[in-house]
Amino acid sequence: MKTYGLVGTSGTGKSYQAISLANEKDISCIIDDGLFIKGAGIIAGTSAKRESTKLSAVRRAIFMDPDHAAKVREAIREEDPPAILILATSVSMIERITQNLHLPAVEEIIPIEDVASESEISWARKQRVEQGKHIIPVPTFQVRKDFSGFFIDPLRIFRIGKGKKIEALEKTVVRPTYSYFGRFFIADYVIEAMTGHTAKNTAGVHRIQKCAVQSQDEGISIELDIEVVYGLPIHLIMKEIQENVMIEVGYATDLNILAVDVTARKVIVLKERENLTRINLK
Repeated sequence: MKTYGLVGTSGTGKSYQAISLANEKDISCIIDDGLFIKGAGIIAGTSAKRESTKLSAVRRAIFMDPDHAAKVREAIREEDPPAILILATSVSMIERITQNLHLPAVEEIIPIEDVASESEISWARKQRVEQGKHIIPVPTFQVRKDFSGFFIDPLRIFRIGKGKKIEALEKTVVRPTYSYFGRFFIADYVIEAMTGHTAKNTAGVHRIQKCAVQSQDEGISIELDIEVVYGLPIHLIMKEIQENVMIEVGYATDLNILAVDVTARKVIVLKERENLTRINLK
């Protein structure tokens, strides 16, 4: 197994450049901020960007936790990649990572200045300092579960590959809590209010009886009891509520919504049927 290192100070765009560099050197796997990444997927590890302080983020990134290091070592052993690219802020950090993961010594150290221009590095630093943006070199759907409640955005990059074909690379922008002056919380009753508002604006819903939110590390589950108006297909009303809540509440909060369980508890017969709003339900 060959080991390479990409070195640059914090916020110089290492994670942004990692995929392109790995493709150029035919490196299939990347170690970045506590994660073992292969291709477009996270194989093992926990991201340092989830930590609440910079100190705990550094400890996570260099695999100081024995359980964390053991799981990643086992994943590397099973994948047995021909080469690994390690991202770090210094050569000494790379040495700590190789020691904790029992990897061979690095064969080549690549400074960030060799793969990124001065303007790219300047742009990356500005994004980090002014907006607290960090990059994870995998698609957003891969990290949404682990970063539920964080501010995350997809970043699509188009480039010309080796076969002169345009390739689309997706990376994820995250804003860890330690990038800000304080922490933020979204109370359950706020989510319940948004869910109830979204459901109430669905055609065929007469009233919201109950809305409850269950929070978990990987996301939230929402339970909703409703009263429906007689005259429209109940199963289509509930399906539309599920879809609308997933879209509206998910967009507004950036939370990973695990499930939206809707129960129709009562059917209401309106006296004036002409007042029933009709739309084309999916």
